Amino acid sequence: MKFLTISLIVHAPDPTTGVQASANERFRQVVDAAVLAEELGFDGFGVGERHERPFISSSPTVVLSHIAAKTSRIKLFTAVTTLSLLDPVRAYEDYATLDHLSGGRLELIIGKGNGSAQRELFHVTPEDQWERNAEAYELFRQIWRQDKVTATPKFRPALTDAEVWPRPFQQPIRVWHGSATSKESVDLAARYGDPLFSANVTNPIEPYAELVRYYRERWAFHGHDPAKAAVGAGSAGFYAAATSQEALRAYAPVFAGHLAMHKRLGIEPVFPTLEDFVTRSSALIGSPQQILEKVKRYHEQFGHTVMHIQAEPSGLSAAEHRASLERFQAEIAPVLRREIPDPPWDWDARPDAEAAAALPHADPTADARAAFVADAAPAISVTGPSADASAAPATDATAAAAGTIAASAADPAAGQPSSPWPPHLVPSRQGA
Repeated sequence: MKFLTISLIVHAPDPTTGVQASANERFRQVVDAAVLAEELGFDGFGVGERHERPFISSSPTVVLSHIAAKTSRIKLFTAVTTLSLLDPVRAYEDYATLDHLSGGRLELIIGKGNGSAQRELFHVTPEDQWERNAEAYELFRQIWRQDKVTATPKFRPALTDAEVWPRPFQQPIRVWHGSATSKESVDLAARYGDPLFSANVTNPIEPYAELVRYYRERWAFHGHDPAKAAVGAGSAGFYAAATSQEALRAYAPVFAGHLAMHKRLGIEPVFPTLEDFVTRSSALIGSPQQILEKVKRYHEQFGHTVMHIQAEPSGLSAAEHRASLERFQAEIAPVLRREIPDPPWDWDARPDAEAAAALPHADPTADARAAFVADAAPAISVTGPSADASAAPATDATAAAAGTIAASAADPAAGQPSSPWPPHLVPSRQGA
């Protein structure tokens, strides 16, 4: 089993202290949470995408790019990418760039998103949101896999032999489909043979288990190997302590703060007491043994092989939260890793740069290549790729021209750059 921590980047008063951090501080906290997750041995870190209060997660690619620079191993997830609100061409450009910056550590969880305010912001209606989500995913998927795309979508301008750059580092990227209460996302995931990630947060287990069963039925209907189906699941809260009594004492003010917020918003809580929340929700609050038993009960219903827990204290002290995560990795995760299988693929496999460069991609014309170099460095005259450049497959215009530029940029006698390009922009002889 694999374990993620996630943040939706809520920007609201702390449920226990009532203190609200600045937006700047909240972003720093999220980055620190990702670094901590890698330090403690978690397998992934996810950032949500919301375009309405109280969230400030409207630019997950920017946040994840910064996290990519601060980490080296951990997988980076979106939780979720709201494709129903986005232009799939721009979404592809952002995520393909992030794919490169992270060295192929990116995985997407996509969904239509929740909230009427963000729908209104992007002029999406309840009637067309599912159609938009499916169309955006199908076009996003096509762009990721093909160097040139021709399509006539309903919700954005048509594409004719369109090239969208950069080409991705991973081919293909793994895309999960976030599922909360409806069958549309489940159908889309099963149709394309993609994994499913159940929200598993707001309600008791029954509606989520029903959707997971439906996913497996539709997976088989579409002719996929049942052994290849993969499910992830969220959790509504997390705090692990030495004993259940200690865990309940520490979490009681956190739950009281969330309950008060629900009342202020006029929302009837699904779980009105802490005892009900711990018993009937997916929250993992208690001793290590209690948490293990609960995860196993959920696994009996879901068959899930990936699980997420909260990345941030959310009302606990920083020390309590860290101690809880450390306890999870020391006493809970090792048991679950032994007893519950991993997803049916090599989690740690990533393409290396050399393999990614060797992927076949469309080669732009010589005129386009020459125009690019002439525009970037007018003093360099280029009539075509050098022998070095043509010997290695090109992944984009800069790689195709790399041999010519490098030959012009270096003086063999002096060993110093003679090009008008700044030294740090001169491509190497090895190409991209």
